[in-house]
Amino acid sequence: MRLSGKRALVIGGGGGGIGRATTEALGNEGASVLVADFDPDRAAAAAAAVRSAGGTAYPVSGDVRSAADLDAMIAAAVQQLGGLDVLVTVVGGQVAFVPAVKLHEMADEDWDTIYEVNLKYVARAVRAALRVFLDQGTGGTIVSVGSVTGFMAAPEQAAYGVMKAGLLSLARTVAAEYARDGIRMNIAAAGAIATAVANAGEGTEVVEEIPVGRLGRSEEVAQAVVYLASDAAAYVTGQQLVLDGGVSVRGPFQ
Repeated sequence: MRLSGKRALVIGGGGGGIGRATTEALGNEGASVLVADFDPDRAAAAAAAVRSAGGTAYPVSGDVRSAADLDAMIAAAVQQLGGLDVLVTVVGGQVAFVPAVKLHEMADEDWDTIYEVNLKYVARAVRAALRVFLDQGTGGTIVSVGSVTGFMAAPEQAAYGVMKAGLLSLARTVAAEYARDGIRMNIAAAGAIATAVANAGEGTEVVEEIPVGRLGRSEEVAQAVVYLASDAAAYVTGQQLVLDGGVSVRGPFQ
C-alpha cells in the first residue's frame, strides 16, 4: 500500500464527492485519515466507510471559513492520528456558493465568499500544516484539488478561476521554500467531474466538448491525490497534475 503508516487530514468537503472518494482512497492505501466536513453526518459516514473496509479513520466537523475551526482540525489530526504527514484540501467552487455572473456583475461580498472557500482557507491550513511538519522534522506532503479554470478562461466564474490560479502559486512557493525540509505541495487540477454539483449544472453539450467523451469521476481525482501524496511522487513538487479528459489541450478547430 502506497501510504502505509501515513497520517492524513482531508479538509473541506471530506464527506462527499471528490472529498469522500479521496478519503476512501487514502484509507485503502493504508493511511490513517481524519476526515473533515461542514456536515458532521457526512464526515461520520466517510470515516465509517474507511473503517468498514478495514482502515482507520475519524470524523471532525467545522467551517473552513473559520480560523478557529481550521486550527481545531489540524490539532485534532495531531491528537487523534499521533501526528500529520499528509494534508489534502478539497472544498471549492463557485456555483455552489454564489451565482455565476459576468465579472462586472459580481458583488464584492460574493467575490469575498469565493476567496474564502477556495484560497484563503487553503493558505491558512497550509501554514498550520507546515508548522506541524517542521516541528515533527520528518517532512510532509500537501495536495490541493484545483481546477483547469486556474489556467484557462473562466466565463461567469472569474473569481473561481483567480483563486484556483492562486493555489498553484502557493504550491510553487511551498516547493521553493520547504523542499529541503522534505515538504512537498502539488495541485490536482480537475476538469468537469461528475459530482452532484456538476451533474446539476452541466449537460450533454459539456460532455461533447471533452475529447474523451465523458465527465471525469471523483475516484480518478482521488487516485491522482494518492499518487501526489505518496513516495512515488517524491521528486514532484510545486507542480500541477491536470485531469480534464483532454479539454485543455484541444485545439479551437476540429
